[in-house]
Amino acid sequence: MLAVYLIISALIVGLDQWVKYLTVANLALGESHEVVHGLFSFTYIQNTGAAWSILEGKMWFFFVITTVAVVVICYLLWKHLHDSRWFTIGLSLVLAGALGNFVDRMRLGYVVDMFRLDFINFPIFNVADMSLVIGVICIFIYILKDEAKK
Repeated sequence: MLAVYLIISALIVGLDQWVKYLTVANLALGESHEVVHGLFSFTYIQNTGAAWSILEGKMWFFFVITTVAVVVICYLLWKHLHDSRWFTIGLSLVLAGALGNFVDRMRLGYVVDMFRLDFINFPIFNVADMSLVIGVICIFIYILKDEAKK
């Protein structure tokens, strides 16, 4: 069963890298293409930090944090393999998000971001970022459901 969760993570990392490849191949750095007027566009940027470009250029920090996170997440997946699916799927999604951006940082020295919400001042993001957020939401739902049982 652990293999299923690792396959989910690997598929999402593959999707993330494919979307990033398509972005770099089809958009110039800083170029933007509106998809839905006033709502959503593709905008190619290179982010050397985390969300909102915090800790910009601190690659050593991201390497250490991601390595520790991957080890901890794999341990938690193994330990809680037969627990709540909310928790294990959430961990798989967080793992995929962490690895998707880690691949960029190690390979390129920055993260490729491309999804822009035009109706709000929000950082441009990618598939890995979405995976992280959805994974954290799943883990949060697990915690709420677990607390409700108690």
